[in-house]
Amino acid sequence: MRRTSALLAACATALGLTALAGPPAAAATGCKVDYTVANEWQGGFQAGVKITNLGDPLDGWTLEWTWPDAGQKVAQGWNATWSQSGSTVTATNADWNRTLGAGGTADLGFTGTFSGANPAPTGFTLNGVACTGSVGGKDPEDPGTGTGTPVDINGQLRVCGVNLCNQYGRPIQLRGMSTHGIQWFGQCYTNASLDALAEDWKADLLRISMYVQEEGYETDPAGFTARVNNYVDMAEARGLYALIDFHTLTPGDPNYNLDRAKTFFASVAARNAAKKNVIYEITNEPNGVSWAGIKNYAEQVIPVIRAADPDAVVIVGTRGWSSLGVSEGSDESEIVNNPVNATNIMYAFHFYAASHKDNYRATVSRAASRLPLFVTEFGTVTATGGGTLDRTSTVAWLDLLDQLKISYANWTYSDADESSAALKPGTCTGGDFSSSSVLTESGALIKSRISTPDSFPTG
Repeated sequence: MRRTSALLAACATALGLTALAGPPAAAATGCKVDYTVANEWQGGFQAGVKITNLGDPLDGWTLEWTWPDAGQKVAQGWNATWSQSGSTVTATNADWNRTLGAGGTADLGFTGTFSGANPAPTGFTLNGVACTGSVGGKDPEDPGTGTGTPVDINGQLRVCGVNLCNQYGRPIQLRGMSTHGIQWFGQCYTNASLDALAEDWKADLLRISMYVQEEGYETDPAGFTARVNNYVDMAEARGLYALIDFHTLTPGDPNYNLDRAKTFFASVAARNAAKKNVIYEITNEPNGVSWAGIKNYAEQVIPVIRAADPDAVVIVGTRGWSSLGVSEGSDESEIVNNPVNATNIMYAFHFYAASHKDNYRATVSRAASRLPLFVTEFGTVTATGGGTLDRTSTVAWLDLLDQLKISYANWTYSDADESSAALKPGTCTGGDFSSSSVLTESGALIKSRISTPDSFPTG
């Protein structure tokens, strides 16, 4: 028996949905959904769905979700009127359970089929409003209150000068976690784990690392594109920014994947253009290639994104495994003297605290006054992802990034058997992603830094 529980909640804005009969249904102001697979057999399963209304009373309700896998289907359901269109499932109240008072519950169930994987559904909404994890949120009549999710508060981001700025034109710093390769660790990115990242870790962003080689995108472009879009939706539902990482590493010249990049980014940019939470990272760690080669790649890929999504921030990887060239004997001057010919872009910097110390920090300190930087990946250990935590160097790095308002994502929010992972091996098969018993030494340190208040400036 496999059991999956997803805690989802709450919907912060007011959208209505007309009920089947009687007065119009009110918008949901808060909800919790517990999804449980009670039994599973070859190609089929039985699941229960419990809705708890945490907000104002509802007279009429509709629950919707999206299946992560195209092969998942609802076969027969009870305690609601069920339908499915594509991968979207809709369950509308029956006459006898149409009313959900504050704290009221509705227990639904269904049998289903699947042809591939059978992951838990994502993107639950109640009466058309995304369930994000808590009751209420930012007051829609007062967007400058500074309450709500990171996306609620900051809205569409843009680059202003050398800073990442929010919808008010104020410099901000985002702090969050990077996935490991989604081809290997998909079990780590569920409703439960992302609830924990948003609610317990209080992260601002999720970096979605889609490897291109190494059993990644090139093996199934459509499938990996769909998975990335699914994770974008899951991040959006929790008010997290989604950093889409086109994770190139070997070969190090991004031009090797130029055609793949154009295809991928044309698709995800068109699909996600209306979203405010998406940031595009067009090449992960260029290495063994000149800055001119990286620049050439960027100036061909960025227009593809801009054609569909003219407003989103784009991040360009830098020479020497995104070290601003330091790891290959150069520095930021080659970028300063020959920047990418595009606007609203930032440059990636990566470090591993036990391997990259004072000379790398000096480069970042100097470059930050000339270039908009985003640390899209860093580790607390050596550049191999292993070794022991270097607490002193990690703290020095994070203090510097805080001082300069440089955003960052830690490698990795996974239970990989390596010391850079935030979670202990085996954690992703359970439901706890936050307590001290499941965190590695690195995870405990990073969670303690990320979970401190953001204090995003508004107005």
